[in-house]
Amino acid sequence: MSQDDSTRTGDVAASFAPAAMLDESGGSNPIAPPIAHARFAIGDIVRHRLFDFRGVVFDVDPVFANTEEWYQAIPAQVRPAKDQPFYHLLAENAESSYVAYVSQQNLLNDAAGGPVSHPAIPGLFDGLEGGRYVLRRERRH
Repeated sequence: MSQDDSTRTGDVAASFAPAAMLDESGGSNPIAPPIAHARFAIGDIVRHRLFDFRGVVFDVDPVFANTEEWYQAIPAQVRPAKDQPFYHLLAENAESSYVAYVSQQNLLNDAAGGPVSHPAIPGLFDGLEGGRYVLRRERRH
């Protein structure tokens, strides 16, 4: 890539960066968001820190990636920060199974709690090994 090509690429990338991601001078040097490290991985069994449910991680967002309406529906006193990993869970409680979206700050490891009873688990996972679910080969990237 020539010098001209790399400059143009940088300009294009900067022109698509949100204003909040530009440097303080308003220049074209985008500022990278903070790096958040996920504590849990796909197949991990977790439980909610505040509410009585547990589940299996089936997807991870590095930062909040749901709607603002969903976020604002969370009571302010327990509303999590957006700049942390959020996990998609095949969840269960005493009454039902469902899909949940939970912030990292609200999850704890629950591998000792045994298997999770969610009807979608066999479609995504091959089984439980060493306290975590093994993703089916055809579901891996």
